[in-house]
Amino acid sequence: MNDSSAVSLAQSSPTVGTFSDSAGALEWSGRQEALRVEPWGRDGLRVRARLGGPVLEGLPGALAENPEIPENPENPENAEPAVVEISARVATLTCGAITAEVSAEGQVRFLRTEDGGELLAEERAHFWWPGPRLYTPTGNGHHRLEQRFAAYPGERLYGLGQHQHGLLDQKGAVIDLVQRNAEVTIPVLTSSRGYTLLWNNPAIGRVELAHNGTRWVADSARQIDYWITAGPPAQAQRRYTAVTGRAPMLPEWAAGFWQCKLRYRTQEELLGVAREYKRRGLPLSAIVCDFFHWTHLGEWKFDPAEWPDPAAMVRELSELGVQLVVSVWPSVSPLSENHAPMEQRGLFIGTEYGPMAHADWPDKEVAEPVQVAFYDATNPAARDFVWSRVRENYVEPYGITAFWLDACEPELKPGFAANLRYHAGPGLEVGNLYPRENARAFDEGLRAAGVAADGVITLNRSAWAGSQRHGAALWSGDIGTDFATLRRQIAAGLNTALSGIPWWNTDIGGFHGGDPDDPEYREVLVRWFQFGALSPLMRLHGFREPGMPLGPGMTGGPNEVWSFGAEAGRVLEWYLGLRERLRPYVLAQMRTAHEEGLPPMRPLFLEFPGDAEAWDVADSYLFGPDLLVAPVLEAGARERAVYLPAGARWTDAWTGTEYAGGARVVVPAPLDRIPLFLRDGARLPVTG
Repeated sequence: MNDSSAVSLAQSSPTVGTFSDSAGALEWSGRQEALRVEPWGRDGLRVRARLGGPVLEGLPGALAENPEIPENPENPENAEPAVVEISARVATLTCGAITAEVSAEGQVRFLRTEDGGELLAEERAHFWWPGPRLYTPTGNGHHRLEQRFAAYPGERLYGLGQHQHGLLDQKGAVIDLVQRNAEVTIPVLTSSRGYTLLWNNPAIGRVELAHNGTRWVADSARQIDYWITAGPPAQAQRRYTAVTGRAPMLPEWAAGFWQCKLRYRTQEELLGVAREYKRRGLPLSAIVCDFFHWTHLGEWKFDPAEWPDPAAMVRELSELGVQLVVSVWPSVSPLSENHAPMEQRGLFIGTEYGPMAHADWPDKEVAEPVQVAFYDATNPAARDFVWSRVRENYVEPYGITAFWLDACEPELKPGFAANLRYHAGPGLEVGNLYPRENARAFDEGLRAAGVAADGVITLNRSAWAGSQRHGAALWSGDIGTDFATLRRQIAAGLNTALSGIPWWNTDIGGFHGGDPDDPEYREVLVRWFQFGALSPLMRLHGFREPGMPLGPGMTGGPNEVWSFGAEAGRVLEWYLGLRERLRPYVLAQMRTAHEEGLPPMRPLFLEFPGDAEAWDVADSYLFGPDLLVAPVLEAGARERAVYLPAGARWTDAWTGTEYAGGARVVVPAPLDRIPLFLRDGARLPVTG
């Protein structure tokens, strides 16, 4: 039908609305509600709904500009355009593999185009009221929004960013949609039923994955907005990353080993560690200059009392083949030279009530914590200001181009989003957006400074949908140091991978504590280091005992590979060598992530969706397509049961023993060995 065509439906029911074809989008209106379904990328549909007017354009979200639907690479002359069809009681919009069916009452179902099978359907809360979409006014044109979908027996749900609940399949869970240290909200779900759905809304809220229905909630926003695609998980990852952005190519140095601890207090201390790695002949790619290296919080420059000659430090590290990574926080102390001009120019996160101070934090030259503000990363002028200081104090004088973006949730105390006012909108509506926009400031700044796209990387403690397109790596935050915590990181990493973030890692050994002289902790550290060597990024970090009170003079206990005794040290050194041997393979997987959107760390079902048991494996993973990794996750364990997916033959990388897929095997796992299996005769330099 043409743009002006419309079908007015029978008026016998007050719930019946009107359909129209608007330039290839399907629109429905009724009960003062507007619904718009439109093609968005290949095999993808975007759905927006609003009460009180037409849907709004330009609201904050994760979707890039609507991409052109590419031709089918298997059949380039048969690209499939989207098709709208309207009848009196139902209308459909087909975009490749997915079809949306909208009823006369405005209720949406999503179907597989090839056979008409139902993928997902909106579901009414009650036969009378409310329907599948509920708008409860919160004032000023905003509503508390609810979007309900049906639940299905046996459905499994994955993604949602990074959480510490230890669940791979999150069916049955209630997940807060809010950014917190170690809890990273990326509101995208992949279903075992063959769809992936993005809740394209940075509002604070929650998602309830109950057995009697799924409900997405935004505490206060202007419209419902979600995107959905059909297909198996690998295809869905390609589609999802095509519309939210793919990571650039990982810088080559970043595929190596990163060393840090809390914290190296002086230039000489940091250089001493780098020199010792090289003296011992151990590979080292990066070392981190952590927090409190600054004069005052929010001045973003070296304290000359502790870092007297950064140029010489960077030069020596470069000669050693080591990249310097510098910590940059988004918070600004009232003692900072930048506080007054930033406040005067409105560059801080504002508040509805009270001052623009959002956390208490220690600073230099004061005995007690001060009340600090946070720059507003959703404000382009604020991003430009912060980058100008980073450029003037790190990039231009010293050539530093790698940054650790800590506390970028941001870490507010208390975290009352309703009291916050951002440039992009009220805190409840846009609060989850912050970490992505913080990474954006550095991505755009580095590119403007002449850094190539494949040279941009920041290490972030939080992220949102689309962070990956800004070169943002994610780590799993300030976590514990025991085997239970290590086990939870497997699910956290896999769900992060399914949320579009390919560059992920943990603090090897955990963050909060860990005594290097304790044999029990040494075992945790060794097993974690093995896992870290086979993670997308490999980084040793933590606040080791003996600890110190939080403050500018603090440091942690030793945390280098030689800090944990001779026996552990030999194992750690061997796995450093393994990482070096595998770096070409790691970089090849990063190339795949950049070009196709497939992550290097993969749940088994990403490669083997037809194996029902693979969907339940939460304690092992594929590192790229060819290497199955089964970390040892229990104290004292010296063997490990491993499920090998059906559809391939698997070779024990240590013994050469071959196994048919579709079976669970038990293999030796002495302290110096992490079980590894090669797929279908793949050859990787695991043992040397």
